[in-house]
Amino acid sequence: MGLFGLLDDNRLPTLGRRKFLAGSALVIGFAFANSARALVPTTGLGRAGALDAAATGFDGFVPDGFIRIGTDGQIVLVVPSAEMGQGIATTEAMLLAEELEVGLDQVEVALAPADPTAYNQSILKGQITGGSTSVRAFYLPLRQAGAAARTMLVNAAAGLWQVPAAECSAARAVITHNPTRRAASYASVAEAARSQPVPKDVQLKNPGEFKLIGKPLKRVDTPEKVTGAAKFGIDVMVEGMRYAAITICPTIGGKVKSVDDTASRASPGVVDILRIEDAVAVVGETYWAARKGLDLLAVEWDLGPNADMSSDDLWDGLRNAKATPIVGKVVGDPDIALASGVRIESTYELPYLAHAALEPINTTIHMQGDRCDIWVSTQVPEIARVVAAEILGLPIEKVTVHPHLIGGGFGRRLAVDTIQQAARFGKLANYPVKIIWTREQDIMHDYFRPAYFDRVTATLDPKTRLPSAFHHRTTGSTVRTYYDRKPWPEGKLDPDTLGGSVDMPYAIPNGKWEWVRQDSPVSLNWWRGVGEGHNVFVIESFIDELALAAGKDPIEYRLAMLQNNPRAIAVLKKVADASGWGGKLSARRGRGVSLHHSFGTFAALVMEVEVDRYGEVYLRNGTIAVDCGQPINPDGVVAQMTGGTLFGLSAALHNGVTFKDGRVQESNFHDYRQIRMNEVPPFQVFVMPSTENPGGLGEVGTVSAPAALTNAIYAATGVRLRSLPIDRKLLMEKGHGDEVAGASYQSKTITSHRGVAQ
Repeated sequence: MGLFGLLDDNRLPTLGRRKFLAGSALVIGFAFANSARALVPTTGLGRAGALDAAATGFDGFVPDGFIRIGTDGQIVLVVPSAEMGQGIATTEAMLLAEELEVGLDQVEVALAPADPTAYNQSILKGQITGGSTSVRAFYLPLRQAGAAARTMLVNAAAGLWQVPAAECSAARAVITHNPTRRAASYASVAEAARSQPVPKDVQLKNPGEFKLIGKPLKRVDTPEKVTGAAKFGIDVMVEGMRYAAITICPTIGGKVKSVDDTASRASPGVVDILRIEDAVAVVGETYWAARKGLDLLAVEWDLGPNADMSSDDLWDGLRNAKATPIVGKVVGDPDIALASGVRIESTYELPYLAHAALEPINTTIHMQGDRCDIWVSTQVPEIARVVAAEILGLPIEKVTVHPHLIGGGFGRRLAVDTIQQAARFGKLANYPVKIIWTREQDIMHDYFRPAYFDRVTATLDPKTRLPSAFHHRTTGSTVRTYYDRKPWPEGKLDPDTLGGSVDMPYAIPNGKWEWVRQDSPVSLNWWRGVGEGHNVFVIESFIDELALAAGKDPIEYRLAMLQNNPRAIAVLKKVADASGWGGKLSARRGRGVSLHHSFGTFAALVMEVEVDRYGEVYLRNGTIAVDCGQPINPDGVVAQMTGGTLFGLSAALHNGVTFKDGRVQESNFHDYRQIRMNEVPPFQVFVMPSTENPGGLGEVGTVSAPAALTNAIYAATGVRLRSLPIDRKLLMEKGHGDEVAGASYQSKTITSHRGVAQ
């Protein structure tokens, strides 16, 4: 289910006469065909976000919201999705360039401004980057946009030559009249192309004709990131800008009681003190001056209604929730089927999680009377405009959001709480101010991935030992209340809570899926992997338990349940073969597998681990087989799968957010730890050949990782872990519990293996 349907159709205001038509892929982006708004970067993606999105005066061909071809030869491709390290700017530029018939070396790539009339996507129905939807949503629209622009350019050249357009072809931004070999560059016909009608229907290439799609191309943003020219939100510089360091009430629901700012105001470089309900900002000429002034600030807090809240309280609520289950799906007659046969039941627990992206939260805002500019790294630029306008009391067209490269999102930049905070502070200032959170504030005041308590039950057929009935009940809260900014209706299913379970790839004749809603004061947000990130861990762990009860090999057991699912069978067999599944391993070393179909992609992962006598886990090998449909950039597929897997492994090995006295206890990478370079194992990634429409990738590896890890730990130790992060005390060899736990990490050479399945 993921992030599908995040926005109701009436959530965003209508902006002018040009509306996005969700049912017609060709329409997307063509709202700009006759618009004066033209994003014209002069130095490519790295500085695109720093440009005025309403810049005018562009001299050239602007057929839609995605393509700019200047009479000077400049070709700019505007990518609609936020670039946060996942490589989407390269992938979407490849889709445009493929049908436009230009090479990536011939173009500059820019970030789209906030404008839903041109950049809405069909799956999430908004200008949103999330849920592994970008390629799935824009695969056809971007190709169609490129093909339409190419058609208009060819028709313009044919008109100038007075020849049939069918006699002309295009390649690398040059149009050729094939019978006479006359040629014209795109730049030379850009002016003439402006008067061409936008074609209603275009002919797209067949996969066999692709020149770029399917090729491992270099990322377009690498050079600027290497040289430092790339501009992230935290790099914003605005004339007259001041810097704000802030302090936020440490408890959930608390607020400012009193402030003594006498010493702060006297501190060198401090220019202002701004106060809102739950936070205080010290504004300085430099960030260092602001931080020094903040150290001198005396704030007394009203800790509010949750000052005594603890993790024990939250877990007690989840484990003993009394709400009536909301049924999400029923197959066959599970209640009767569960009453007979060998019955197996397990419970699983997953903690709250922070996003912990490398770039801390930051927003630059400048309120100027009846208008406001906001420079920010966000996955939801248009929603950012909406919430800022609400707080500032301005019409939405008077708020301009300048999107930037994001230094890691993982879902954190889907939330707009920090932009709302910036708007409240910005409303009090008559100068541009850059608000920067510390790493500690970023983790402690995050909007968290929900915690979950799951109970799974199955009965095994006495002959086949395969599950004849299955029941999954998950208990937790919903992210939708926080994303929609309004209460989620009681008794209504949030599909995200069951994603990755109701649509698991296995054939089970009787099944029931339920959600028990248990809310808490903790603010929530989607985390990389969304619902699937929690449910696939539960399902794939439980399938391993069923295989053990049946006395079957975990992969053979899965294969027996994959009826009429050839793509799932293919990735599972490929990963088994490539990983050496079944091969002999030394003591306390084991392999574990996970399989799922999420975000339109089939993926299987085998992790090989070693567990020492102190319970420390060493990652020895990772093998991935992925069928994501038509791979756009195989190099990007490999990067996404390995990066996502490591993200999921980090969380499973180390991460969980805990509460005491209403406060988050974790604060930085020392106690909210990430996998370190010397811990990264060799990976093999096999990209299955396919011409199916593309699936998503950004979250697939993350979803795969936890169950493969804990299944491998079981194979190595015989200890079944049903809660995360892993508890190393449970993995110690008998007799070593009183010793100093945690052997030092072994340094090793890090290698990466890339492969394409044949």
